[in-house]
Amino acid sequence: MLDDKLLEILACPKCKGELEYRTEPREELICHSCCLAYAVEDDIPIMLIDEARKLESDEC
Repeated sequence: MLDDKLLEILACPKCKGELEYRTEPREELICHSCCLAYAVEDDIPIMLIDEARKLESDEC
């Protein structure tokens, strides 16, 4: 579980937009503007654009 203070300052590295934190079905940070999902592994967000998962149109 990510710290609330960390969630307040994190932004999408691509568009600098807000991120939604999800824990189900997997722990990740969602950028609805870019339709990208950034994985969270061992409470560490992986904020690399090249590592982000492209969301399906119904997910973003």
